Amino acid sequence: MPVHDWTRMMGGDFHHFHQRWIQAIADALNRGLLPPEYMALSEQVTARPIPDVVTLQTRRPDRPQGRTAVAPKPPSARLVAKLERINYAKRADRIVIRHGRGRIVSVIEIVSPGNKDSRNALRTFVEKSADFLNQGIHLMVIDLFPPTPRDPAGIQNVLIEEFGGAPLELPPSQPLTAGSYVAYDAPTAYVETLGVGEALPSLPLFLEDEWDYIPAPLESSYNEAFAALPRQLKAELESA
Repeated sequence: MPVHDWTRMMGGDFHHFHQRWIQAIADALNRGLLPPEYMALSEQVTARPIPDVVTLQTRRPDRPQGRTAVAPKPPSARLVAKLERINYAKRADRIVIRHGRGRIVSVIEIVSPGNKDSRNALRTFVEKSADFLNQGIHLMVIDLFPPTPRDPAGIQNVLIEEFGGAPLELPPSQPLTAGSYVAYDAPTAYVETLGVGEALPSLPLFLEDEWDYIPAPLESSYNEAFAALPRQLKAELESA
């Protein structure tokens, strides 16, 4: 299913879809995409993260003897940026991938209009994202809204520049983005671009390192969430 133009809808409409999409992604991951030792949960944390050996142990573990990488080769994307600097931030709504009931290994964030409607809101989102990477937690950021005056080159570039990376040149015809950030060693951003009417790209969801990832179920979960929308909202989005 092609991505819709969500700028045509009210903020509450996307909020409803946002919540359904988060759950659809988590469901798809838990139905067998994730290895059995991992689980995906939707979470909301309002305070700054406190290091904890049970919930936020971010030291890279040794891969169990005999275990093979989930993926056979390093990921690739149309645009790749090496990142150099990490900052700290707050945390908010998200999908978290945990190793059992302990370590958070990866986070999926879906950008809402409110994340970019003010300088402070954008700054909060970027700082929060930086904090995940600083803790060694991999990150995926999906932005189905075009750049604003506060992120004229797109939210992925704001995040990349926050870490000291060189900005990526995004095609004008593809202003929407999905980026996957691997946190270990020298952080790297894998970014795909798309436009309204195009299918969501395949992106790596990192579990331990750059060789250990699974494909994120973005397209199938988007379709599932959209199918559950009220008929009136679907009609408005699909009208010419």
